[in-house]
Amino acid sequence: MRTETEKRYVGYGEALAYGFAAGGKSFVTTPTQSGYLSLFFTKVFGLPAGAVSFMMLLSGLWDAVNDPMIGSVIDKTRTGYGKLRPWLIVTPLPFAVLTVLLFGGPTFMNGVAFPGVKIAYMYVSYILWELCFTFADVPFNGMTTAVSPLPHDRTRVISFSTFFGGIMAGASQTLLLSLMDASEKGLWNVSLRTVFLLIGVISAVFGGGLFSLAGIFTKERVVQSARQPGIAEGFRVLLHNKPLMLIVLSNMLMSAGGLYNVFTTYYFAEVLQLNSLKLLIDIPGGAVGIGTYPFIPAIKRKFDNKQLMIIHFISKAAVGVVCFFAGCRHYTSKAVAVPILMLLNIVISIVNTVKNIISTEMIGDTIDYMELETEERNEGVSFAVSSFFGKLTSSVSTSIATAVLPRIGLTYRTVNGEQVSVKGEKTDFYIWMFYVLVPQLLNALGVIPFFWYNLTGKRLADIRRQLAERRETMIARREETEGAK
Repeated sequence: MRTETEKRYVGYGEALAYGFAAGGKSFVTTPTQSGYLSLFFTKVFGLPAGAVSFMMLLSGLWDAVNDPMIGSVIDKTRTGYGKLRPWLIVTPLPFAVLTVLLFGGPTFMNGVAFPGVKIAYMYVSYILWELCFTFADVPFNGMTTAVSPLPHDRTRVISFSTFFGGIMAGASQTLLLSLMDASEKGLWNVSLRTVFLLIGVISAVFGGGLFSLAGIFTKERVVQSARQPGIAEGFRVLLHNKPLMLIVLSNMLMSAGGLYNVFTTYYFAEVLQLNSLKLLIDIPGGAVGIGTYPFIPAIKRKFDNKQLMIIHFISKAAVGVVCFFAGCRHYTSKAVAVPILMLLNIVISIVNTVKNIISTEMIGDTIDYMELETEERNEGVSFAVSSFFGKLTSSVSTSIATAVLPRIGLTYRTVNGEQVSVKGEKTDFYIWMFYVLVPQLLNALGVIPFFWYNLTGKRLADIRRQLAERRETMIARREETEGAK
């Protein structure tokens, strides 16, 4: 007879399908990450930095209301397929269409002279894209806990997701930066607006197609109550979930660290003036990150998730300080900057590989904790709140960074129909500082709430044991009821 640790509900085929779906999602969302999006709206679409900054801030504030509401709607869903899977079936198509509309803006609006029309297009296309993304992303992340009640099944699914998500994010970035350099260096006679339209189409067809695998091949196996919880009830339960609130608070404190993504893009585009050089920087980190996966089980045996999160924050802050001072006099030299940034990326890649897995696991643990307390599971609201703060990080950091650009002397002017950068005397240094040092120090603030996080060790093991017993009882009662009918 198989023991609890030997059981397996999720086979490798299903885990692979979920992993490829995560890869498809990453392929679509990589060009929308904060740095590329800011560059797209200012340099390619030619919109004022102030308008872009305000739109990103407004989008982040809207997410504060929108995302938890969507999570509650998902938690109320009850179908024969489950509550999460139906959304994964219906969202890939509109998600793909809206991706094309978002990145096709400069092409579709080409020839429109009135800036207000372009700004309105940016608002509508991006907010609709964000809305659809939330309806797709929240149930997708929720499946990591609903796919199986067993921790090792969940770890396998999350590992496949982060592994293939990282590979496809790298592929998407490689395609984007290579096409941008080919356009700007005259190797390919197309404009940047055509490059981004092409990226939108490829992302929609290829990335959207892979993402649809989640709805087709994954299954929900964790028993849900038949009762539909009300929206207000979902929020009340959420506020009583102290471990989740500590994770949320950590995400809030480290949100300013998202400046890293924004200024990474501007550093390679405007300081080193070679976008695709970032691909060279990423090679060692990517290889080491992939090589980290086989060691994760051993790492988790030595440290619990709380300890690993603390290590994550401290390591990034330390390497940020070292790399900043090592290159603060040579940040415009490719020969000096490249090896320094390789070191930075290697450390970040190692700790982020581990963190991306355990942070998702920890949210699943908080959902299990509240299920034991309330007999209800709130994957929708819980992952919506987590997703919201992830998007808030992107929105606020993009808003701040875009607003900071003119302050540090970086502006754009139109020359022969193209956007050309204009820089001040110390602009390059400030970009280096906001890229290497400031984000890592701000990110370290996220460690503070974890000193009070106690969903670990024997307490967590007891919660899982009690839930397993309760679920077996629920299944037995349902079978008796169905048999009586």
